[in-house]
Amino acid sequence: MTLKRMILNSTLGQYINTIRNAPRELIFNRRLLLTVAMYAMSGIPITWDQGSVSVIYKLPSWQAAFGYSDASQSAVSNMISFVWITCGLASGLCVMLNDRIGRLWSFRLYSLVYMIGQLIATFSNGNIGALIAARLVAGAGIGPLTVTGPLSIVEIAPTEARGLLTVWFSIVMLASLTLSTFVPYGVYVNMPTSTTDKLQYQIVYFLPIILLTPVILSSFFLSESPRWLVLQDRHEEAAAELVRLRGLPETHPRVASELASIRDQISEERARYGQGGSNWKSVLRETFLVRANLRRVQMAFMAYALAQLSGANAVTSYLVKIFTLLGMGNDVKQQLFLSSMYSFAKFWFTIIASFFFIDALGRRMSLFIGISLQLISHLYLGIFIKFRQEGAHIPSSASQAAIAAIFIHGFGFAIGLLVLPYVFGAEIWPNQIRSFGSSFTQLTHWFFAFGISKGMPSILTNMDNWGAFIFFAGWCLVSLIYVFFTVPELAGVSVEQLDDLFTGPWWQIYKKSRGWQAKDNNVLQSVKTNGSGQDNVDEPDGGKVKIDAQANKMV
Repeated sequence: MTLKRMILNSTLGQYINTIRNAPRELIFNRRLLLTVAMYAMSGIPITWDQGSVSVIYKLPSWQAAFGYSDASQSAVSNMISFVWITCGLASGLCVMLNDRIGRLWSFRLYSLVYMIGQLIATFSNGNIGALIAARLVAGAGIGPLTVTGPLSIVEIAPTEARGLLTVWFSIVMLASLTLSTFVPYGVYVNMPTSTTDKLQYQIVYFLPIILLTPVILSSFFLSESPRWLVLQDRHEEAAAELVRLRGLPETHPRVASELASIRDQISEERARYGQGGSNWKSVLRETFLVRANLRRVQMAFMAYALAQLSGANAVTSYLVKIFTLLGMGNDVKQQLFLSSMYSFAKFWFTIIASFFFIDALGRRMSLFIGISLQLISHLYLGIFIKFRQEGAHIPSSASQAAIAAIFIHGFGFAIGLLVLPYVFGAEIWPNQIRSFGSSFTQLTHWFFAFGISKGMPSILTNMDNWGAFIFFAGWCLVSLIYVFFTVPELAGVSVEQLDDLFTGPWWQIYKKSRGWQAKDNNVLQSVKTNGSGQDNVDEPDGGKVKIDAQANKMV
């Protein structure tokens, strides 16, 4: 096999061919990109909360207002973890609104709930009870937004760039995380540190409201999900929205094919299982009694569980403590600065993941690379902390490598278990139960997040600090094994095509997806669009055959 043939048969070759052969209007479509950007802003609240709450207790004005001279581990644990309770509950319940009022109105409502929580925190005036209530209210908005954002992007994105566009949600998450740690650093450095100046911490709580307000207003000028509209039997509106999102006329074979595929898939699901979103009994039966869908539940559940058990979010939330274990960050200014730089690095790591990993190298390869980097980093950090605690002489190069390991760990998480659970968790579901499936698995996700974040101080203490990193490394190894046997490659596969991947023995899913890729590559490597709604495909013998665009599975 020649080098050119090997490249063409790779996931990267498939990705390049797919993008090159897609109509330009399909990818570079202002309406599509703006709508995706709006839904991606659903990622602001979750990481703003995660980043700000991990450092805000270091501000003198916050400590004075809420009665902490130096926040204890228990107080910090409560501050970090309480929000996950309503995050999980609201994530599980949001399906009742997502399918009833649509994706746009759900986005607006959950954003408003989060903003109310932030307003309560801003004006809590040192009342710890009001602050806890504020975090519970904010969580009721944060959790559903993590369901609605990725789900809506998957439903409107073209197959050719679905992974790339869905990752925008994670990019926004990391941009928000970066800003949420730089803002406390900025107010600490540039504002008076008087313990009576509440404005110092109020800015941190209020700023996301300023960020989300114009996003909510923009939503009134953007597009609803065509798939949701078809589920509501609003077929004319669905066609009109799909035309706007694809930038092509309804008669164009690419649009006609996608619309027909959506309608056929939903009709088939209803014929088999009933009316789906309009009938709870039907939803539950289809989700938990259909073997292929139960496999989806298991896969989404494991993706989110392993993301938390890999220790990445625990490292982010307790980064100040971990830097202290490594022998640095002994003053507030340095602690805030190091946290900000780590968040900034993770932001760029996620951008790299979106452009060069998720669609270009595929979901599976991204997971393998990312989890392996996390595993190696955890092992090094655990060994380093063990020797340091035992009083061994630590060369400066080893200390610098420990800092590097923290950032390498962040890179591994960004290209693997940070991004892919959100992509998998939204794209693997059939149309009728996508909202319920996403909600149910996000519920379990946030309960795992609560458990890990609440338990992190105890994990560090009971495992003598260094053992915690070996514990997380063990879960990374479990993740690698799980991914190898059970996670299929979804890059370049349409939402309506996924059913075939979830049939047959669970340990052969990865083989089936690999076979599909090879088959699709043999077709894609020779595709030349002629603009007439048909594609010319080179046959191995040099002849030409015609393939009707409506039959093309890359929709």
